[in-house]
Amino acid sequence: MLEAALVAGITSAGGDVTKVGRLPTPGVAYLTLLLGADSGAMISASHNPMADNGIKFFGSNGYKLTDAEEVRITALVQSGDPDRPTGVDIGRSTLRDDLVDRYIDHLVATAGTELKGLQVVVDCANGAASAVAPEVLRRLGCQVTAIHAEPDGTNINDRCGSNHPEVVAAAVVEHGADVGLAHDGDADRLVAVDHRGDVVDGDAILAILAERFHREQGLRAVVTTVMTNLGFVQAMQDLGLQVVQTPVGDRYVLEAMRKAGHPLGGEQSGHLILSDHATTGDGILSAVGLLSTIVRSGRPLAELATVMRRLPQVLVNVRDVDRARLDHAEVLWKTVAQEEAELAGGGRILVRASGTEPLVRIMVEADSEPRARQIAERLAAVAAEELRAS
Repeated sequence: MLEAALVAGITSAGGDVTKVGRLPTPGVAYLTLLLGADSGAMISASHNPMADNGIKFFGSNGYKLTDAEEVRITALVQSGDPDRPTGVDIGRSTLRDDLVDRYIDHLVATAGTELKGLQVVVDCANGAASAVAPEVLRRLGCQVTAIHAEPDGTNINDRCGSNHPEVVAAAVVEHGADVGLAHDGDADRLVAVDHRGDVVDGDAILAILAERFHREQGLRAVVTTVMTNLGFVQAMQDLGLQVVQTPVGDRYVLEAMRKAGHPLGGEQSGHLILSDHATTGDGILSAVGLLSTIVRSGRPLAELATVMRRLPQVLVNVRDVDRARLDHAEVLWKTVAQEEAELAGGGRILVRASGTEPLVRIMVEADSEPRARQIAERLAAVAAEELRAS
């Protein structure tokens, strides 16, 4: 329904549409640039349930639209209905499902090595990865077991994919595989598991790639968000790498990467950006990079993941509060400062308002999970009292 409406709207305004079928979000960005299109559009629920389906837009450069561009488009839409073309002047729609292979070829070419001998389980989240991820891995020589690779339009991210890594972890142990890979519905995220079924999240994958790129290519800095585990920051400091931190959101990571020319960045969620090969986060590209690192190093994923030691992290959502008052919550911020002083550099505290819900998020990292939880719960109680919604 969304595809039909979008295509009808574009063609009625005189634009031509090339439909490519089921393809990951980064594939749409890649083809937009490759074909010299004016824009790209991806219809997806991303990492959410089917009911949250929406549209992601890309500019002609393959990058997501900026805030300013979105504001301009909104103004144009609200300004009224312009004159529409009629008759032969309306746009045309064509189907080019052969373009999926162009994207697959691109991903295969980034490996730099064959991946023969690796036994891999890939969870496609019943989404866009289903048509691409297993094929890419097989072309590179992996023995592939694909699960949740039968999308029917309603089962996307349904108890599977990167939001449920325990599912692919169980499959890895069952099949005796070397690695498990879990994507989200539009395949711009990657969460991995090692041969024991232990989760290797976006922070750890980013650390593994950063160590390799530092050693092989002289990487000097990596971009992350403020939610990145302190253990990642400490690991990068040990390697002599600068860590650039941004607000939460892949667009902020990408902005910082483009501004300073940094080729590697990402989020704990597994949304990783390798800007030498992509203009946006690409879960399958990240998977190829991770598997290539395993093969080139001759070391299992479990060993590679020891590049960083994760500090226990506790996240508490304080609901039904007035998030707009957070900046001026003097008692809360005084308490945060006291708790940080007690941590003495052995942990950290992050308090921020949700961008979409009436809640405040409190994240605490400490040397033990019980200590982190105690601090988070004390701060949550203060926040609930001081920010209580009227």
